[in-house]
Amino acid sequence: MMFNERPIYDLEERTTKFAKQVRLFVRKLKVSLANREDGKQLIRSSGSVGANYIEANESVGTKDEIFRIKICRKEAKESRYWLVLIDCSNSVELE
Repeated sequence: MMFNERPIYDLEERTTKFAKQVRLFVRKLKVSLANREDGKQLIRSSGSVGANYIEANESVGTKDEIFRIKICRKEAKESRYWLVLIDCSNSVELE
């Protein structure tokens, strides 16, 4: 990498991969009412990260782009919250 070059982060690809990994993770969870509800929320928020990133890339201006990136960050934090709440206690692999 040259001195003035910035690293390339393909966030669209990475956010899609994250949403897919979350879906695989949720399928492996112990069946319970709490995990079912928390899993639904996790799936929604993890998908919203990438969807809003795509929207940010297609924004109509700088303010719109910044707003959408902030939504991405909010959804990522929400995903982390649901991951903390999910019960993985019966699986060392999932924990």
